[in-house]
Formats: sequence, C-alpha cells, structure tokens
Amino acid sequence: MPRSTSLAEPGVMSYQEIEFPRKPVEIPEEIRAFLVEADRRVDLFYDAGLGRRYPRYIPSDPNVVYSAIATLKDGGHLQGSVFCEWGCGHGIAAGIAALLGLESYGIEIETELADRATRLMRDLSIPVEILEISYLPEGYEESEGHGGKDLITPEELIPRGGPVDAPEYDGLDPDEVDLFFVYPWPDQEELMLDLFSAVASDGAILLMYQGDGDISAYLRDES
Repeated sequence: MPRSTSLAEPGVMSYQEIEFPRKPVEIPEEIRAFLVEADRRVDLFYDAGLGRRYPRYIPSDPNVVYSAIATLKDGGHLQGSVFCEWGCGHGIAAGIAALLGLESYGIEIETELADRATRLMRDLSIPVEILEISYLPEGYEESEGHGGKDLITPEELIPRGGPVDAPEYDGLDPDEVDLFFVYPWPDQEELMLDLFSAVASDGAILLMYQGDGDISAYLRDES
C-alpha cells in the first residue's frame, strides 16, 4: 500500500541532508563483473558516436555509487527496499542496487538508452525493471529557465490540503520508493530536490551524485 505523502508549505524545506561515511568499501566480485561489462558497453556507446546524440548522458562513478548505496542499506538508513534511478542511462546504479538485494527500477525516457539498459540487465540476468517514461510530472521540463525549475512548485504539484499530483511510473508510485538516485546537471540540483520533496514519502532518501566523486544524501522529513 502506498505510504501517505504531503508537501511542506511553500518555501519550507521538507528534506534534510544526512551524513554517512564516504570511505571506500570492497566491491564483491559479482558486482565488479557487472561494472566491467557495463563499462564495456558504455565505451561502445561512445565509440559509436552516440554521445553527440545524447550529450546530457554522462555516467556517474560506479565505485562511489556502490559505496553510497551499500552504506545506506547496511547502515539501516532505508525504511524499505525499493530503489529508483531517475534518468538511468545504461542503468548502472539500478543494477548495483538490484545486486545489493533491492527491488530496483530505472527510469529513462530516451529509447536508445532504455533499450541498452534493458539488454544489459537481461543479458546478465539482473532483476531491474527499466521504464521508458519521464520521471517528471506530465507537462514539466528538466531545463531551468525553459519551463523547468520554476514550474516544480508546491502550488503546481499539490492542491492546498490535497494529495500530491505526482506521476505514476507504470505502476510504481513514487511514494513507494525508499531510495532515489539521480545524477543531475549542476543547474538541476535544486529542481531534483524540489521534485523529491514533492513526490517522495516521509522517510525516503534521495542520493544525488554531483560529479568528481561527490555524492550527497537527503532524507524526506516533515518533522
């Protein structure tokens, strides 16, 4: 059953950054083998010149992502076991989460990338569901200054005193997700936090990779 979700008053944060150890952790052989194959396929993607077609796709550091997900899971930070990667590309973070025992979903609107992620998971028998949809509410865009960040507001996403008008991810409700992951462009960080605040349930966590090995975690908290 979906957990109840409400949105904080406009201008009031309903999340807080949480600290967790940033020390490297040993990666199990099964996950290391997955990362080697994923890296090979990403190389093929760029060798085919597809990076020019999808310039906004840049993979995060899988070692950092593994360390963060494993630390949050093993440290008891997660209230459940459902993981969702926003804008998953090849689905590497989603694959890591699945191999760590989470119920894992990857959301990717670009057909080429969604197909590659689906093939990678299928070929390696990794239980990740790739959803070829947008993770944003209908009618919203990602780019700040082009109908993006300024539209992700409490007034637009939720009627006063009513439920969040959030997207349904092909049967997966955002408020059922315990751990979100996203690697936004620098001008999208605030948008992602606003979206997380709007659609996640109380107690959910957003893991945000910010480039150069930097990663942060935020707890949805209405207290």
